[in-house]
This record gives sequence, structure tokens and C-alpha cells, in this order.
Amino acid sequence: MAHIHLPDGVFSIQWVIFWWGLAVALLAIVLFIARRQTITVQRLTIAAMVAAASFAIFQINIPYAGGVHMNLTPLIGILVGPVIGPMVALIVNILSAAIGHGGWGLIGANTLINSSEVISGFYLFYFATRRLELFTRGAVAAFGGLLVGNILSVLIIVISGIQGSTLSGAALFVFTIQVPLLNLLVAVVEAVVTGFVVQYLGTVRQDLLAPKGLFGEVRQDVLVPDVPGE
Repeated sequence: MAHIHLPDGVFSIQWVIFWWGLAVALLAIVLFIARRQTITVQRLTIAAMVAAASFAIFQINIPYAGGVHMNLTPLIGILVGPVIGPMVALIVNILSAAIGHGGWGLIGANTLINSSEVISGFYLFYFATRRLELFTRGAVAAFGGLLVGNILSVLIIVISGIQGSTLSGAALFVFTIQVPLLNLLVAVVEAVVTGFVVQYLGTVRQDLLAPKGLFGEVRQDVLVPDVPGE
């Protein structure tokens, strides 16, 4: 959901380098952790599938408030975890920039934004909401993750500033905050979709809802509960 759809040249080069640097640091951390984990073929296959699904839905423009879209990043976090998830976000952003959906220089900033949605969605689903039913857990995780991503996108734009614009500081914040507020209305739709997806997977393939976390295996007490009626 959250994505800076601005062309190259909007951010000054120092801010482009800064956000790229943070993104590279994040990816270095998750790659280091990934090397210490056992990543199964099934997990890699799921990562490839969600990357393709995310990229596809990312390009579907919803004719609302000038055009918005879904991206399923919290669902990526739920299915592949916060280690592989940021790498999936990077791939989706590279593919999107290749077809003009955001500038190349903004891949770093957008990867940070989408990674925040991935990681937030993961922890909201497996830890913060584990006592709730699956649909509610998925919906809350999706909306919460997208809320985090939208907040981060506003902060990045306000901190970086927009070259050639007379807006800065509080004025830029007031102008920019309108987009996330509109995005969050669509986030409700993505939350419902995510809720139904995890509810379905919890019925037919509970094993897909137990990826590793940043610090090793997810504990058994935070896995999905038994499906009522089984």
C-alpha cells in the first residue's frame, strides 16, 4: 500500500544515498540471519510466489483519489517471515521501478517502507494478536502493517524534502499526510483480503503459517490455533 510514487530527481542525491544505505544495512542484517537459518525449498517457493503475486497486484490501479493500489506486504511477512520478506520487498520494488512505478533512486526508501510493513505484519500476526481468531489476526496484522508503512513514507518525504517545491517542514507534512489518510481507507480492503487468505490457509495448510522469525523459530505457543470444528 505505502509506496513513494515519485520520479528520480525529487529527492536530493544525499537523501537518495542515505535511504539506500539504510536499506542495504537492513538487507545485510536479514541476509546474515538467513545464513544462520535452515531455509527450506518450500519456503523459497512460497517467497517466489508471493513476490509474483505482490508485483502483479501492485500494478493494478484502483481509481480512487487519483489512483492507489494494494501490495500484500503484511501477507508476505505472515507467509515468509521478517527475514526473507524484506528481500521479497526489494525484488518487487526493482521490478516496479523497471516499468516506471517509482524512480530507481527511490528503491531504497520504498524497500524500507515495504519492509516495515512486512516485519510489522509478521509480529502483529504471530505475537500481538495470537489469542484472536485467524481472520481477525490477519486483518489486524495487515492494517497495522500498512499503517506503519504509511507513517514511515510520510516521515521519509518530510525529512528528505522535495526538490523544486516551496513546501517544507510542517507545511510539507500537512500536504503529504493526505495521501496516507486516503490510503488507509483502501488498507481496510487489503486487511479483509488478508484476513480471508490466512483463514483459508489455516483451514487447509496450517504449516504455511509458521515461518521463522528474526531470532529463530517461532515458538509453538504463537502458532495458529486448531481450526474450530476439526
